[in-house]
Amino acid sequence: MTLDVRVTPLMLVAFMLGLQDYAHAAIGLDRTRVVFDGSKEAVSLNITNNNTQLPYLAQGWIEDEQGNKITTPLVVLPPVQRLEPGKRSQIKVQALPAVKALPQGRETVYYFNLREIPPRSEKANSLQIALQTRIKLFYRPASIVPGQQEQADPWQQQLTLTREGEHYLVNNPTPYYVTLIDARRTKADQTAADFEPLMVAPNTSSTLGPTVAALGTTPVLTYVNDYGGRPTLLFKCSGNTCQVDVKASQANE
Repeated sequence: MTLDVRVTPLMLVAFMLGLQDYAHAAIGLDRTRVVFDGSKEAVSLNITNNNTQLPYLAQGWIEDEQGNKITTPLVVLPPVQRLEPGKRSQIKVQALPAVKALPQGRETVYYFNLREIPPRSEKANSLQIALQTRIKLFYRPASIVPGQQEQADPWQQQLTLTREGEHYLVNNPTPYYVTLIDARRTKADQTAADFEPLMVAPNTSSTLGPTVAALGTTPVLTYVNDYGGRPTLLFKCSGNTCQVDVKASQANE
């Protein structure tokens, strides 16, 4: 989950000048990630103009995994809208017919972008800042939308670790992306040195930054679920392989 505020050159200049009266983002989004249910035609997001004095424009668009703007197979409607001071609205991510060409046995990741555009200032020599929010958008085909039992037993519990040299490899055998935001030796310890958040793609493996020595034989990983929550997975290792201790992980929630 991943929230990205873009910093413009004007913002950097303002920091150097010591200007402290920045406003927080005026246009707020109601979530930190989007999961597009492939059995539906669209998903609606709630946005709010948190500025109670000025109207703002809200501009939305989607990027692919490489950061390129796209207009298919998903599109944002409306691409630009005006929000009056303190008012709420909705923005929709709509599926186009081309969505049927996406892989139907695993998720596809995109990025949803929302930029606020402030009204033109009437004051001379004024500094205006436009903040941008960027979050992950997962297209989840209807064939893999989890049922009640799968939601009760999260697929992230299927992750395994295997030792390769001085590091653990995270194996994701599921058709879903898994975002890991923390790794430590035990829950009571601090985040392990050299850890960096990573997103493990469906049916692939990724290497954890911390060494095996730093994580020990009972590593604890934290992931981000569909709702922005941060559950933990407690692993038990035997030899070069580690599996999730499901009972301990569930008791830890």
